[in-house]
Amino acid sequence: MLNSKQLIEMTGISRATLNNYVALGILPSPIVKTSDNEGRATRLGYFEDEAIDRINRVKQMKKQGLTMAQIAKEIGDKRVTAKSKTSTPTPVSGEELQKDVPSAGRHRSPTRSLQPDMATSKFTLDSSIDELPGPTYLVNNNLELIWWNKKAEDSFFDIGSDLPNDLGSRNLIKLLFGTAAGKNPEQLMELLKPHLAAAKKRLSQQALIKIYSDLNADELSVLELLYALVEPLGKEPMVHFPTMLVGDDGVLAPHDLYVSFYREGIFFTYSPVVLHNDFLLEFLSKRNRVIHELLNKRKPYLTDVTVMVADVQNSIKICSELPAEEYFDLINDIWQASAPIFRKYYGTYGKHAGDGMVYYFFPQPDCDYKQNAIECALELKQMMKDITRQWQSRKGWFSDIFLNIGLNEGQEWFGSYHAGDHVEFTLLGDTINYASRISDFARNGSIWATKNMLNQIPQPIRGKISFGITRKTRDEETVFVTDTYASIGSIMEDYHQNTEKFKNIQTIPITEIRAIELKDKD
Repeated sequence: MLNSKQLIEMTGISRATLNNYVALGILPSPIVKTSDNEGRATRLGYFEDEAIDRINRVKQMKKQGLTMAQIAKEIGDKRVTAKSKTSTPTPVSGEELQKDVPSAGRHRSPTRSLQPDMATSKFTLDSSIDELPGPTYLVNNNLELIWWNKKAEDSFFDIGSDLPNDLGSRNLIKLLFGTAAGKNPEQLMELLKPHLAAAKKRLSQQALIKIYSDLNADELSVLELLYALVEPLGKEPMVHFPTMLVGDDGVLAPHDLYVSFYREGIFFTYSPVVLHNDFLLEFLSKRNRVIHELLNKRKPYLTDVTVMVADVQNSIKICSELPAEEYFDLINDIWQASAPIFRKYYGTYGKHAGDGMVYYFFPQPDCDYKQNAIECALELKQMMKDITRQWQSRKGWFSDIFLNIGLNEGQEWFGSYHAGDHVEFTLLGDTINYASRISDFARNGSIWATKNMLNQIPQPIRGKISFGITRKTRDEETVFVTDTYASIGSIMEDYHQNTEKFKNIQTIPITEIRAIELKDKD
């Protein structure tokens, strides 16, 4: 048998290329053994002698013009003969983090004997995510960058501070194709594999291809091949990938890649392999602290978004009728009952005032964010009926409690305000202002949305939404006219006497949403 060093020397390929051949199934996974090299324990992968012939065959096929995707399809061996830690992710569960990570100030016996990196050794439990030793970034569920450190900006994506403000242009896989490694097919495979394994946990192949439909044919072929080869990551909150990455000196070197999953997105951080690298693992195990700091430092970006503003009708009157503690009980009942509904439809909590709610719905990989907002609003409407019944029984009163909802869609800047440890997310622009005014316009628990928002929902889905305008006949009877819109000014008198506060939105066409019928939805 040949170890990996001997195989590299005899064939003239790089270690990254060797790792890619294993990942693609061109070579079987090596048997990993520990050898004693000048008193230092070193782990090496061992291959059968026939690996040389297979590598030479790959070289010949590449000269014939075949791509790596085509070569892998033709001679790839999907059988796994042995697990190799150079190509297999290591899950790190919550229990393992608590069990394996030493307390501050203590170190385990070293499991690696590579040269320590001074920048990494300076990282401590008190460090910030900005000080992580390697390229680090957070992506949302569409794999769009929402935070990255200076190391990723300068050395990994190699674009300096020129990342576009448009969130859709910050798509991770597209950026990886544009990196220095992306120009080398073998290195690109090594780079993409853990990212696609992470994506496969949350994205179907259809959703992935839809996101990357503007890639060229070769790039799409690579994505399809790797998506089929990689295994989706499991339920562990953190997974470790041994990998190869170009270091500060321009030399390809072993790194640890840790992938952490949060509700808010997927967090990637690289670190050079060093002795006593326990501080990084323990730092990442403090999940609440890490995600809190990530959200604090999330960079503003331009994004498509649907805004929901919901206000309790006659809240001042209700407050005057109830003892203070009962009024707080009522508002807390509404907030606590609504929280799981917003989570269900991927709503992001926003800046609000008083007893009102502001939530943002962003594009998702496998569902329509505008439809999510509508379904969420309708479920909140049903929730309020349940709360009304509970409080009518509790107080013996006959008053209904309404949550009036306004929906609007647009492209705006999304960012956060910071006051000490408190963070509130907010949107800049007219989208939220109009949603707020439409919520003020709504009455008796109704849901109103802009024509602009409804028009962006595909017709097959829009056709299942019951919406329209209530009109008065000549006999002063009210009739709900479906599939119609009206400007706020034209229907103002039917709903409100005070028209002054709605002057700036009188020309906006809106409609009332009453139901949605999705019988084929799970």
